[in-house]
Amino acid sequence: MLFLDELPEFSRSAIEVMRQPIEEGTVTIARAAGTFCYPARFQLVASMNPCPCGYRGARSNECRCDDNAISKYVGKLSGPLLDRIDIQIEIARVPFDDMVRHDGAESSVTIRARVLAARELQRERFVGLSIASNAEIPASLTRRFCTLDDAAMRLLAHAAAKRQFSARALDRIARVARTIADLAALPNIRCEHVAEAIQYRSLERLGAAA
Repeated sequence: MLFLDELPEFSRSAIEVMRQPIEEGTVTIARAAGTFCYPARFQLVASMNPCPCGYRGARSNECRCDDNAISKYVGKLSGPLLDRIDIQIEIARVPFDDMVRHDGAESSVTIRARVLAARELQRERFVGLSIASNAEIPASLTRRFCTLDDAAMRLLAHAAAKRQFSARALDRIARVARTIADLAALPNIRCEHVAEAIQYRSLERLGAAA
């Protein structure tokens, strides 16, 4: 796992160079002596503020950033890079009362059991293939393993027209929807699974709003 805190604070070149390892799981280095390819399969986890001051959308503080500052901040993350990030979640500030209360939280034991059950479904699905999880489904097999019914396809088409999703982003939405269905122990992807997967691309919405 590679965790990058304050992702837009890294240089644009450092961020963009991650596109190949995220997509292919390898890093290629070209030198005068030759070209060398190294394994580099990792899970990327990154965090960032919604704007340079960090208060955009907050109820308790006023954002001091103008549209140009926000656009420049978010603009460090290119469309091709965002295409390769499956899940992008915008998290609001947690009120103090919610942080200190002791009830209502789902236990890690319960979550772990659900995840293991979903991984077992994926193991059975990919028997005989060199695929370990839904995230590794190649584009050529996405329609085979992430079949959408008519309602789900209409929703995805509407979202694609409105948000201008790339072909890569559409494949990743389908794979995330497949995982959401697996976590619910359902054999088929439903319209609500696609809707949830689309909502998990909030960083692209943030860039569009800026």
